[in-house]
Amino acid sequence: MRDLTYPPVILTAKAAFRALGQRFTMTGTEHVPRTGGVLLVYNHIGYVDFVYGGLAANPSKRLVRFMAKREIFDHVVGGPFMRSLHHIQVDRGDGLASYHAAVEALRAGEAVGIFPEATISRAMELKEFKTGAVRIAAAAGVPIVPVILWGTQRMLTKDHPKDFSRGKTISITVGEPFHPTGADPMAETAELKARMSAMLDDAIARYPADEQPPGAWWVPARLGGSAPTLEEAARMDVEEKRERARRKAARAAKAG
Repeated sequence: MRDLTYPPVILTAKAAFRALGQRFTMTGTEHVPRTGGVLLVYNHIGYVDFVYGGLAANPSKRLVRFMAKREIFDHVVGGPFMRSLHHIQVDRGDGLASYHAAVEALRAGEAVGIFPEATISRAMELKEFKTGAVRIAAAAGVPIVPVILWGTQRMLTKDHPKDFSRGKTISITVGEPFHPTGADPMAETAELKARMSAMLDDAIARYPADEQPPGAWWVPARLGGSAPTLEEAARMDVEEKRERARRKAARAAKAG
């Protein structure tokens, strides 16, 4: 497929990274194959993860087609932009369509990116994984390459003001390929999550100490940070969902 938008977007993003004085620590990028279908699986800690996630495949000269929620594609500006990058729309009410679209792209030799937690983790550690990533990779007959992002949450995430001040370190860790068979999606998903959890702990341990003081809000509670625990974050997610539903109902009632 032709990519008229993606290359200049990458150049613009890299210019922005330089302007922000960001430092990158990237390890394991050789695990991303230079050709053929591959499913990159990411943790999700901030709203800019899509922007930085593609860098994992940049040394291999791959363009990542991210699976993203339908609401972005419905936006008057975001929709045409996302389609020009050949990203894949995910309709949570019709997951089968996005599943088939991802499998088709992978079979065509594309690099596809997916966030198996579906939504941002307020706890800054891995939430429950959906089995979709394992099922998609198995159906397409391609490897999964796990990717851990760290530092992106410091710029823009839930419950905290945006901070695009200069000098932040962005960590991108790419793990060894994982080859799911699809025979037991639950077990294989658990194995994938365990691998990525270990990668996340390692990425946090390697992050510059002077940028990650004790009690930092962007660090998991179990590692000395002040982020919500997974249980607290789950309750906050439920409350957020209820509030969103309430506002939607109020708008519908007003329109009616």
